[in-house]
Amino acid sequence: MDATTKNGYVSHSNGNHAHSNGFHKATSSAIKNLPWYNVSYKTLFALILGIPALIIYLVRLPWWFYPVVALLCVLPIFLSFILVFNYLRIGRQTKPSRLADFVEFRDASFGKTYASKMIPLETLVEAYADEKVDFKGDVLECFEQRERFACFALTWNHVKIFCCNFLPELLSHSRLQDLDQVRDHYDRGNDFYEAFLGPMMVYTAGFLRKHGDTLEELQTNKLNKVCDKIALKPGDKMLDIGCGWGTLVNFAAGERGANAAGVSISKNQVGYARGVAEKKDLNAKASFMCIDYRDIPQESYDKITCLEMAEHVGILHFQSFLCQVRDLLKDDGVFFLQIAGLRRAFQWEDFVWGLFMDKYVFPGADASCPLSFVVQQLEAAGFEIANVETIGIHYSYTIHRWYKNWVRPDVKASISAKYGVRLYRIWEVFLAWSTIIARQGSSTCFQIVCHKNLNDYDRSKYFSIKKE
Repeated sequence: MDATTKNGYVSHSNGNHAHSNGFHKATSSAIKNLPWYNVSYKTLFALILGIPALIIYLVRLPWWFYPVVALLCVLPIFLSFILVFNYLRIGRQTKPSRLADFVEFRDASFGKTYASKMIPLETLVEAYADEKVDFKGDVLECFEQRERFACFALTWNHVKIFCCNFLPELLSHSRLQDLDQVRDHYDRGNDFYEAFLGPMMVYTAGFLRKHGDTLEELQTNKLNKVCDKIALKPGDKMLDIGCGWGTLVNFAAGERGANAAGVSISKNQVGYARGVAEKKDLNAKASFMCIDYRDIPQESYDKITCLEMAEHVGILHFQSFLCQVRDLLKDDGVFFLQIAGLRRAFQWEDFVWGLFMDKYVFPGADASCPLSFVVQQLEAAGFEIANVETIGIHYSYTIHRWYKNWVRPDVKASISAKYGVRLYRIWEVFLAWSTIIARQGSSTCFQIVCHKNLNDYDRSKYFSIKKE
């Protein structure tokens, strides 16, 4: 591949596939045999309701005991049904595998097992992380051809992740859980993230405006776009919830003259953000708080932004989070929410990728949902939506540039030496696979502009009228 670099970071690249704006473009449609809509939900619900009743009848338990038996049975029935259905649809695939064309086996026994049959992608990812196999070429290039050698069969490891990781996180999201997850992830080391995020240190989707935009230009485009969408003016009091390394806050203070505050639970992120603010002489306008979002002091803000943090508050806490934002926002203020989402008619690959992300990359981000869920929650919290834009393809462009930064030989050597080969390879798969996932619509990202739904709100601010 050819690549140009700026300050050691890859800004643009070309490969062997079809291209759109200097980026891989898929040459095949969605894999036809994997859609979830083939699952018979009527059958599933019949089993969930019928099996406890059968147990009650056979064991001769009193009928008032039915709710207890049903509660104990619902998870085993659900998992058994999904595993069986997945096996019938995918696990019995008999087409020959071309795995040997794409990977080199280090473990002879592993190679013997999967030399001629389709390998579950989760199994392959784990084998690659454990150095049992090596890809013969670029990981992204190989993943583009994944249907030739891998399938999306569920494994017992998926059951373990679902029961031991996803469900407890979904039902809890306590302060301690969130603190442990965030600090384990984001306090890993700023050098780890700078290796792929580049000098701007923005871990959210950028925005492509022209062919050949560098990663830094993508992110600058996004920062300007956010400020424009909320009509940020000099002197506006702004709050960024989940501010990361503070790039938006420092940009809003330095480039737009706002009095901006950022909130993050990560010590490393807040320390980095404060350092940038001091270096740019922005301490008078940019401030940062290292606190849980639930502890944000009750003040009033003209503009509130939240970029890809709301997913981590959890489904059970999503409504209370939005109500908290509403209470912090002035009556004439604007709330900007950028949130990762999923397609409703998802496929088996989406499910397998989601469990991989929950285990290794973003544990506890269970509020990544279809747009309808987010809209319903916003409206229930008293917001009116002024604008929604889907930027999933821009996320794919962004992740692709992160990937190209990550696979530079110097980064591979330094990250592998400091953090281990396994973590380097997991992140390599994450960036490669997510480039494709965002491009094909499995996961996307929404930019939502909203305000309080009040009768006297000035809605004319969201459009302009030409003078005659």
